[in-house]
Amino acid sequence: MDFLHTLFYFILAIGVLVSFHEFGHFWVARKSGVKVLRFSVGFGKTLWSWRKDEESTEYVLSAIPLGGYVKMVDEREGEVKSADLPFAFNRQSLLTRTAIVAAGPIFNLVLAVFLFWSVLVIGESGIKPILGAVEQGTLAAAAGFAEGEEIISVNDKLTPTWTEAMSVIIASALDGEQEIKVDVKSFDDRESIKTIKVSENDIGSPEILYERLGFKPWSPKLKPIIGKVLPDSAASLAALQQGDLIISADGVDINDWSQWVDYVKTHPGVPIKLVIERNGVRLPLVITPKSITVEQKTEGKIGASVYVPEELINSVSVVYSLSPLAAIPVALQTTWYYSSVTLKMMGKMLIGKASVENLSGPISIAQYAGQSASLGLVHFLKFMALVSVSLGVINLLPVPVLDGGHLLFFAIEGIKGSPVSEKIQIFFQQVGIALLISLMALAMVLDVQRLFY
Repeated sequence: MDFLHTLFYFILAIGVLVSFHEFGHFWVARKSGVKVLRFSVGFGKTLWSWRKDEESTEYVLSAIPLGGYVKMVDEREGEVKSADLPFAFNRQSLLTRTAIVAAGPIFNLVLAVFLFWSVLVIGESGIKPILGAVEQGTLAAAAGFAEGEEIISVNDKLTPTWTEAMSVIIASALDGEQEIKVDVKSFDDRESIKTIKVSENDIGSPEILYERLGFKPWSPKLKPIIGKVLPDSAASLAALQQGDLIISADGVDINDWSQWVDYVKTHPGVPIKLVIERNGVRLPLVITPKSITVEQKTEGKIGASVYVPEELINSVSVVYSLSPLAAIPVALQTTWYYSSVTLKMMGKMLIGKASVENLSGPISIAQYAGQSASLGLVHFLKFMALVSVSLGVINLLPVPVLDGGHLLFFAIEGIKGSPVSEKIQIFFQQVGIALLISLMALAMVLDVQRLFY
């Protein structure tokens, strides 16, 4: 079920993003008077097609949902009927051809603005960015952060949720900023500004950077009361129920949930004698935590969550939303921000200042799609917005085969006054194909490594 869930939302996300990209090419081409022969979502074997008549555009759904294409009348791709020559792509003005090619990635960026706007209007829920204990030797400790402080903004960008605050801090560091300004508020509502100083040695993958930063969300001490119990789990087999209070484990008094979690982790596959309190009555139970592997270490897990009082949830939760009008400039700013971060990150990988482990292939993207969909509509829309930004930026890169490569040839044509020779274009397109295949192969290898390590 998890696989089908992930696959469904991956195909849905990629299908929407690719369709919108190709629709950009298609719409501008049609508005410019260019005849479009085929509009395809996906590559490979045709699964479904429809055409009104012989002179109309054929709409196609193909088997491999990792791209798409718009086929226009073009003398460079085959013989064109004399009646269609005025509508051929290659016979259009330089400005028209540029607009048609640029429309795809521009439509992706426009879609990203709309998706970010939707997230802002619907409202994003999460936990407040309140800091837990700050470990010594981390960047957070060096900047003077303290437990209980709430992050208000990062580099003047509002960060109402923990996820948003961490995303902006990490993106700013990966963007090459050596000093990140963080506005914080203490428990007594006093505001102050902390500066995180980042060096190149601190920057690797986002995961490594997060560890170096040393930020942890604030976690209050909770009573060891069982919340949700998963089916077929160790807790379920031991007949633990929601509301059970754990009194002791193997004769050791359990005072809070963290202590209980640590005890379970150190007893994988080992029976634990419990004393619990249920409805005011103390009962003995035996539970055997299941063994799981986490970062090459074996730990115990019982498959039950802690009970969190509703008033505590409300005190640390936040829903951030804007009016439809106020959300427009923020959505534009957010799209611009992530576009610049994406571009700079690719530049750093190109010159070796950022790890290629930051690359994500189709497996990772599929996993992110499934995970974000599981968290709700807003998270899925935000995931799609980020991928749409990446598609827009990547396709504008001056790499032959990509839209940006065609735009580069058009720019050269505008400067020299005549098109780049077909022989030169074919050569650089072959180079571009080789680069893209190499990059995709590397991303796939990294994806597989993430699955097994």
